[in-house]
Amino acid sequence: MNNIAVVILNWNGKALLEEFLPYIIKYSENAAIYVADNASTDTSIEYVKTAFTQIKIIQNKGNFGYAKGYNEALKEVDEEIYALVNSDIEVTPNWLLPIAELFDKDKETAIVQPKILDYYKRDTFEYAGAAGGFIDKYGFAYCRGRVFETIEQDNGQYNDISDIFWASGACFFIRKNVFWELGGFDEDFFAHQEEIDLCWRAFNQNYKAKVCGTSHVFHVGGATLKNTNPKKTFLNFRNSLWMMLKNLPTGKLFPVLFVRLFQDGLASMRFLSQGKFAFLWAVLKSHFYFYLYLFRFLNKRKSKQYKNYYKTNSIVYNYFVLGKKNFNNSL
Repeated sequence: MNNIAVVILNWNGKALLEEFLPYIIKYSENAAIYVADNASTDTSIEYVKTAFTQIKIIQNKGNFGYAKGYNEALKEVDEEIYALVNSDIEVTPNWLLPIAELFDKDKETAIVQPKILDYYKRDTFEYAGAAGGFIDKYGFAYCRGRVFETIEQDNGQYNDISDIFWASGACFFIRKNVFWELGGFDEDFFAHQEEIDLCWRAFNQNYKAKVCGTSHVFHVGGATLKNTNPKKTFLNFRNSLWMMLKNLPTGKLFPVLFVRLFQDGLASMRFLSQGKFAFLWAVLKSHFYFYLYLFRFLNKRKSKQYKNYYKTNSIVYNYFVLGKKNFNNSL
């Protein structure tokens, strides 16, 4: 495992580093460990320098968010496998070994995630990634173990190694050469959905993404930006539209986007009926940025996009109309 670099992106996260870095150090034998700092204004880097002298520190020049933060930091990492780990992840004994073995055995696998369980409800999957992600025809993300707000208990049902469409940025493994071949994360995204965009671009280049269900970690979730924050809603809606604009197959691009924009309109009406005006504004603002940057993202399109990017036509219809709440009966 000496070819794996565990890289934790930090911004003013001293309390999280105090709690979770000891697990990283204890259970990441032979892996190189880095803390990449997005110009924190607290004492987190001084703390790491004093408490963990074996950790390598990379200091970015500004708060670049997840996408650019990692793009800048990873330029200074030499190991062949990047393990991008949120600062609110608790790793477990032998978490790296099955993932390292998977990379060794399957050279076509470029991206891997472990099972991600809830730090507070430890027998339950965590929202951000669960047991590996997919998108529907209209770009809505869901997971094995999590469809919208319905989250499954972990009963061993996903203790396998399986193909997925996207891996969670909370605990995201990728081969170094593939990361740079794809140009890294799209820095326009700042944060949220950039890992799905990267996985979609990898898919279009015939690379595989997998979940390794024999490895698991625990995720606090929302430690940086909670689900109840309208800014998160804005980033998710905006970045999802940008991602689709970049990656949808040519014949599906405008028909699919038209339906997706209509569905976003329904979401806006739902927020309005609930009196959630900040969330309504977040969706409207996301559409404004979609149109504002329309041609910029059209110019990012590549020549090759595969049609079979989705597993189900509409997870929205299956969930809200048909009542199919769990992954295994939602397809």
